[in-house]
Amino acid sequence: MQTRSTILIAALMATAVLSQTVLAQTTTTTVTTQAIGVATTPLNIRSGPGPEYPVTGAIPTNGQAAILGCIEGSLWCQISYNGASGWAYSQYMTGASIRTLPPVAYAAPPATTGTTTIVRPTYSGEFIAPVASTQPMSIAPPPTVQTYIVQNPRPQVYLNGEVVEGAGLPPDVALAPVPNSEYEYAYVNGVPVLVEPSTRRVRYIYR
Repeated sequence: MQTRSTILIAALMATAVLSQTVLAQTTTTTVTTQAIGVATTPLNIRSGPGPEYPVTGAIPTNGQAAILGCIEGSLWCQISYNGASGWAYSQYMTGASIRTLPPVAYAAPPATTGTTTIVRPTYSGEFIAPVASTQPMSIAPPPTVQTYIVQNPRPQVYLNGEVVEGAGLPPDVALAPVPNSEYEYAYVNGVPVLVEPSTRRVRYIYR
């Protein structure tokens, strides 16, 4: 009788150990795969993957952002920078492992009363890539320039990609003069920009 009791106790203990082992093997911690991307120029952070989405912030030159993944077949990537999440255009980010991340999908937040419906724009062309040898130009436009640009908006133009300092605008993007300024301006990809007329390159972005 004692032998049978001993065998039964041993069997129960073995079952308990096996159950704990299986539980330990099946209980895992979810780890988000990500890479580090370094911005090569001041880069917009947007609320969604496209120039039609509002700018919510910016990554400075050489700023490091965590990249969670990119839309399949697109350069728009979901990022996190300084605790803020959003989307950035990875053409202006370096990081060897960016393209090895699993693709992500964008799920638009549900519409609520008072929210603006995002409409995918018609692109009018492409940006002319920044010249690699051009050094960043730091300009500080006076407040009067911003006041004039805000009070005199121009028709919105959308170009494929993201607007960055040093990028060139194609010839069919109309520029408007700014009184008492060497620069002209346009509204491109949802933001007003100052443009150097002789080169048609963006020199300042109002975010």
